[in-house]
Amino acid sequence: MAHELLIESGRAAMFYVGEKPWHGLGTQLDRPPSSEEAIRSASLDWTVLKVPLYVAAQARLHQLPDRFALIREDKLGDAKCPTFGIVGRSYVPLQNGDAFKFFDPIVSDGEATYETAGALGRGERVWIQARLKNDIEVVTGDILQRFLLLSNTHDAKSSLQVKLTPIRVVCNNTLTVALSKGSSIRIRHDGDMEQRLARAKGLLGLVEKQYEGLAAVFRSMAFVKLGQSRANEYMAQVFPDPQRADKASWRLVEDRRRWAMHFFHEGLGNEEPATRGTLWAAYNGVTEFVDHRKPTAHAPDFTSRRLHSIWFGAGAVVKQRALRIAGEWASAVSPT
Repeated sequence: MAHELLIESGRAAMFYVGEKPWHGLGTQLDRPPSSEEAIRSASLDWTVLKVPLYVAAQARLHQLPDRFALIREDKLGDAKCPTFGIVGRSYVPLQNGDAFKFFDPIVSDGEATYETAGALGRGERVWIQARLKNDIEVVTGDILQRFLLLSNTHDAKSSLQVKLTPIRVVCNNTLTVALSKGSSIRIRHDGDMEQRLARAKGLLGLVEKQYEGLAAVFRSMAFVKLGQSRANEYMAQVFPDPQRADKASWRLVEDRRRWAMHFFHEGLGNEEPATRGTLWAAYNGVTEFVDHRKPTAHAPDFTSRRLHSIWFGAGAVVKQRALRIAGEWASAVSPT
């Protein structure tokens, strides 16, 4: 399945505030929008229908019991109307407008602003990213902007999820971090979804604690100096030996380790005295490689598919593994 930005009538289903993103697509806004403006600007002002499924047999239509198709209401009757997924009776679509309501309380309180939103593929995955107040300074001059990313799917393959997505300003790396299991915000599409959504809003208060803990981990990483051999060991754990022993598999792993090592030494921001040669620099070497260099399985369609990878796909998995390993290393070393 394709994961590029949804394009309709030559327009990408996405908005962004301020600086143009790397793919140059979407509607640019000069100020943070309201939720209604965000939905319109991202071309997400449509609803999902759950309609019965029928099969033609013996010159008659027969309704399939407890099987329904998910489609866009505004595309009903269109020959190109996409079918997002097939679901059972208990599945309840979460409409795009209702997903935005998740962030409305903190946006209306001035604690966050809508920064970008859009749709991937044929519209089966939508996302909303909100920027929180109060940036993080890991070391002097190395600033992380704090974001929350909400994603929802209309294909019944995933629940609604919220992730921490701090962005390292100096190199525009997205340090995608899954919320901890104890306070993970994950909502299934079922009859109790509205109540679950209401209860989940209370978990947003825990995000501040999540970010405080994350900032402490990042700062502890900046205390840990790595020699070349130790840096090699870190990259070998982040990009483990391939399961297959063929030359192509080994070449791919070695190429990834080499590029991540290059960004460890030469990456943006990693040349600063407080960062150079540290575990923090090694972790950011991995994230810069994933966000700005790593090709996807669908290359050369690199830029059109990168967003899915770094937030939801293989790139996010690599970055989460890199953070887990770095955090374990940092916790085992006392700052000097």
